[in-house]
Amino acid sequence: MSAQIFPRKANAILLVSLIILTLLSIGIIMALIGVYLSPWYTEVGDAKAQSIPFSHKHHVDELKIDCLYCHATVEQAAHAGFPSSDTCMSCHSQIWTNSPLLEPVRVSFQTDQPVIWTRIYDLPDFVYFNHSIHIAKGIGCASCHAGTDQQHLTAKSQALWMGWCLGCHRSPEEEIRPREEIFNMAYDPLSLPLEQRLALVAEYQIATDGRLTNCYVCHR
Repeated sequence: MSAQIFPRKANAILLVSLIILTLLSIGIIMALIGVYLSPWYTEVGDAKAQSIPFSHKHHVDELKIDCLYCHATVEQAAHAGFPSSDTCMSCHSQIWTNSPLLEPVRVSFQTDQPVIWTRIYDLPDFVYFNHSIHIAKGIGCASCHAGTDQQHLTAKSQALWMGWCLGCHRSPEEEIRPREEIFNMAYDPLSLPLEQRLALVAEYQIATDGRLTNCYVCHR
């Protein structure tokens, strides 16, 4: 009779080891997903340093300056655009004329060199996004930039995951609003009855046959 190669508890040790490895693998995967979705990775809520500490809260919420005043190309171009120093100086040649915070604006205005702004939303090169078509179809600034009007220093309010974008493309009636409310950051699209929102989808000729979820719409 041959000697027993493995001790009697070997099966139990193997089973416990497999359970530990499985739990460890699940834990690592969950931790990686958590990091991927966290503000640390997405930068949601993370205000970035700028040449000028511009406050949307002050200009938009308190002074009621319209989005179009600074982002003048948003209705005609793919990019919303940054305000030129001429735009800033239209007010600041009269107020806060000696503020050290606005020295970069004054230098830019005098030298005709643009102020360098740090991008907050910086989509990958393989993603195509056009501001003007969304504005034309009744999608307001707040759909992607909710809360920006309450920020003293600008930060992302949405991670812009592909699934989030597809959700709107599948159900535009959840975000659509009358065109006169496009730049109203306080407007709630869901304040309109569903029937009226669906009517706007038809009026603005938004495709509902699945074309908006085609890969080519955003990846060109």
